Amino acid sequence: MEKSITKPSKSSSIVVGLDIGTTKICVIVGRKNEHGKVEILGLGKAESSGVTRGIVSNIAKTVKAIVHAVDEGSSQSNVDVKIVNVGIAGQHIKSLQHRGILTRKDLSNEISRRDIDKLIDDMYKLAMNPGEEIIHVLPQEFTVDNEPGIKDPVGMAGVRLEANFHIITGQVTAIKNIMKCVDQANLETQDLILEPLASSEAVLSDEEKEAGVVLVDIGGGTTDVAIFHEGIIRHTAVIPFGGNSVTEDIREGCSVMRNQAELLKVKFGSALAEENKENEIICVPGLRGREPKEISVKNLAFVIQARMEEIIDHVHYEIKSSGYEKKLIGGIVVTGGGALLKHLPQLIEYVTGLDCRVGYPNEHLAKNETLSKAIYEDLKSPMYATGIGLLIKGIEKEELNALRESRPSKKVEVAEAPRKNRGLFASLLEGTKKFIKDDISDQDFLK
Repeated sequence: MEKSITKPSKSSSIVVGLDIGTTKICVIVGRKNEHGKVEILGLGKAESSGVTRGIVSNIAKTVKAIVHAVDEGSSQSNVDVKIVNVGIAGQHIKSLQHRGILTRKDLSNEISRRDIDKLIDDMYKLAMNPGEEIIHVLPQEFTVDNEPGIKDPVGMAGVRLEANFHIITGQVTAIKNIMKCVDQANLETQDLILEPLASSEAVLSDEEKEAGVVLVDIGGGTTDVAIFHEGIIRHTAVIPFGGNSVTEDIREGCSVMRNQAELLKVKFGSALAEENKENEIICVPGLRGREPKEISVKNLAFVIQARMEEIIDHVHYEIKSSGYEKKLIGGIVVTGGGALLKHLPQLIEYVTGLDCRVGYPNEHLAKNETLSKAIYEDLKSPMYATGIGLLIKGIEKEELNALRESRPSKKVEVAEAPRKNRGLFASLLEGTKKFIKDDISDQDFLK
């Protein structure tokens, strides 16, 4: 019997996260339940063969994988998936700090959200290098009339409003290719979200963000880094190495096929060679008519450790260059598929000198009786941290939009002062008649 497809009602706020990764394309359908937890309704995934190091390299293959994942997610959740929250990563992602100043003319009124919006709009007008465009403008702390360190100035009186901004940029062509893939899969984009920001929502607690913490998301093609301190994002970076680099090293170092190298990494891989015994041997089937190959588990670990040390060194460099190395009480939280590698937290602690734990996204998940136990257990894996994070970000945006619709006075205020084009994401959607009401959430102001 064929399932009837139901469109999500406004009250249920069903949201979809689309993670376009190097190894897999993942669609997660869910909503927030009455207890504030995320209830997953469906999971769809497909092998990603059209993405290289976080960047779309083959549009046709990527579209095919997105369609397959969406179909699977739709049939599981019984929801007609049309609007998605898309993640973006890749080596082209860069971040910079900038300071903005606004002198207010209307001194009789207190500082409003419109003043902050104007300050953010000005940041989108910054001159970028050719081919680069601003993706996110994240306010850090505000200064009102030379009074620094204010997190939320709304409601205060003041003439001179200043703010430090963390600005994230990306390549125009890479962003356009992602948008083209989503469009060709007959989907609309609600929001374009930097993947380490999404992952942080899924695996970091507010206490960790306040204390100072580094999120390291080791994916297939890239390793994403996000540094938080005092609840505010301070630094972001994307390192162009990930789990696939380890697999390639095993393939070359042990002279095996790529699929065998992946299996060796997943089943027997370790990030610390000293933790393995000398006499442990793996027997790998040879090619047709050839003898099987014997590989030492310790030698396999040496190959893996060399590459993981290189990735951790890059992460350590980003931590040092951020200037927050001595302020990270929360240490490092490692997530993504690469976090499943045995003994990885110990290696990270040894190289960086910081505490380390593996980040699982199960803290936010509610038990759903309609989902099979296998899928629910699967979702607790660090490899789904980005997808669940995109879902959480989408739920936050839905709640924000609902709040704005329930306050008509705010609506009139925005109508009197229409927002200007806020970067490439808005202009891309404008071309296809898909408009965004607001691409900066209230959550961003509070961070």
